[in-house]
Amino acid sequence: MSPLLVIALVFVFGYLLGSIPFGLLLTKAAGGPDVRSIGSGNIGATNVLRTGNKALAAATLLCDIFKGTVAVLIVMYVAGYQAALIAGLGAFIGHVFPVWLKFKGGKGVATYIGLLIGLAWPGALIFIGVWLVVAYFSRYSSLAALIASALTPVSLLGLGLPNVAALFFLLTIILWVMHRANIRRLLNGDEGKIGAKG
Repeated sequence: MSPLLVIALVFVFGYLLGSIPFGLLLTKAAGGPDVRSIGSGNIGATNVLRTGNKALAAATLLCDIFKGTVAVLIVMYVAGYQAALIAGLGAFIGHVFPVWLKFKGGKGVATYIGLLIGLAWPGALIFIGVWLVVAYFSRYSSLAALIASALTPVSLLGLGLPNVAALFFLLTIILWVMHRANIRRLLNGDEGKIGAKG
């Protein structure tokens, strides 16, 4: 099998796993509203939480994390570590731009973490640690994700993983673009804080 065909196959495999819209599927299965019709219209766990169902939001978060982890671990086992990086890119793109939902998916944070778990778990611990510290002091979930993701490629370089760092540099750019509305609200001072009512 040619290298280009392998790249294409593992990317598509990752994309298909990443594009599973768990937030939408779980809320529908639970008899809830179409999550795309509430809040930000996003299919991620944060918007699922706006349905008032914390358990459903937690399930969405876990599913969105582990679909990324599963994608890279399967490909790593079958085709090796470098192929897993391509699958990881596919999974992230699939989550953010799922073909089934007219390319309108989640913002990518959960799947980003899932990929870190599968490709470089110490990087995932660093991401989560930074997120917790920033979220605790700022009360902004989006700011915590933005700062943690910005530091991730640097931490991966420090861990001696330049190829993984290059992948997450690209994923971080996409994640920041998907958070552009949050960035505007942060700059304007009207971003919602963790635990705030309304």
